[in-house]
Formats: sequence, C-alpha cells, structure tokens
Amino acid sequence: MTYPQIVSREEWRIAREELLAKEKAATRARDALNAERRGLPMVEIDKEYVFEGGDGKATLLDLFEGRQQLVVYHFMFAPEWDAGCRSCSAFLDQIGHLAHLRARGTAFAAVSRAPYTRILPFKARMGWTVPWYSAYDTDFGQDFEVSFERDGETCERPGMSCFLRDRDRVFHTYSTYERGLDGLGSTTTLLDLTALGRQEEWEEPRGRASALGAPAGSERIRYHDEYED
Repeated sequence: MTYPQIVSREEWRIAREELLAKEKAATRARDALNAERRGLPMVEIDKEYVFEGGDGKATLLDLFEGRQQLVVYHFMFAPEWDAGCRSCSAFLDQIGHLAHLRARGTAFAAVSRAPYTRILPFKARMGWTVPWYSAYDTDFGQDFEVSFERDGETCERPGMSCFLRDRDRVFHTYSTYERGLDGLGSTTTLLDLTALGRQEEWEEPRGRASALGAPAGSERIRYHDEYED
C-alpha cells in the first residue's frame, strides 16, 4: 500500500486550497446540473400498478402517502431469492430518517419484484422501517427499466425513480441507475433528484422554495421527532 506524500503544514495548506477551488467549482457545476434536472419534462402515468405492502394492496398513488412527491428505490430482489441484493441492502442501510424527506412533501419507498412474503422476513432481519412494496406480477420493473430480458432470463439492476403528484394524477419526472446511484442516500441528495428539489430560496427555477407553504432552508429543519406530519 502506498500513502500520500508527507509534507509540512504550510505545504498541505497550499495544496488543500488548490483542491478547495476545484471542489467549489464542482459544487457550482452540480448545482447547475440539479437545476437542469428540475427542468426536465415529465410523463403522466396512465397504467394502474397494484403493489403489495404491509397494509395490503396499494397503487402507485398510495405510495405517496398523501405527499406531493415520491422517490422509489428499485431494490433488486428476484421472486426466487430468499434474500435481497447485498449492494442494494448496503444502500438502504444508508437512508436517513424519513421525517426529513417527509417534511418537504416527499415520500420514500423501496419496490422489488419478490413477493411480499419473501420481502417481509428479510426486512425484519435487516431491521428496516422504510416502506417496502412488492411489484410481483406487474410490469413496474420493466416499465422503469430495472428489469429486462437477457438470453431468456429476467435480469435486474438497481435504480431510483422520482414521481410528482397533482391531486390524483401521477407523473414520472426522473430515473437513474447503477453508477447514477453513487453518492446518493442523504436527504439532500434524494431531494436533488426530484422536480421540486430542496425547495431552497437559492435554487433555480425560483418560486419552489415555498411550495409546501413552510419556511425554506435551515429554518425548516427540525429534530426528526419534532416535525408535524
């Protein structure tokens, strides 16, 4: 194993400032990319998907839990497997407390092809409380390009899809897959994928910071047990 070069504190400070300039440029570029993502057009979902979860049957609209946005993690779990994908499990371990997403009008759910009878014991084993639904016997995975046929077999890949609700109408706004999931998992990175973003005053396009009729920015952040649902 090789280690970084050993230098004086002053040499380290100079090198750090040079890197900091590049980091700030990358942050500005990421902000611009996020704004462009929020400007993507959207597609209305006119197919009726029926999932199964802890409370029984559920539609895609039900997964919103009455909120305006929905982030779905496409968790790789084939119907014949006894346990979910290890990489997907490591990703789900990183998801923070959902109260912070919900405070910004955004629901989160995992969806897999496995029957719920297989999902439930694995979810209990992992100790997760995030909503998790079975899309068994639906076209959900194929329609959102996480399930596909290869050499006569159904293959899967991990992904994330975002949806926006206008009363009873549901729209697909964004999806990303595989390496596109790198760096995601925190509340802010998940909100960055959505059409309404973090709802901060500095974000483009303007006018979405007060989308939920609540204060923007750090004034909205609470301890997770202090939010009003």
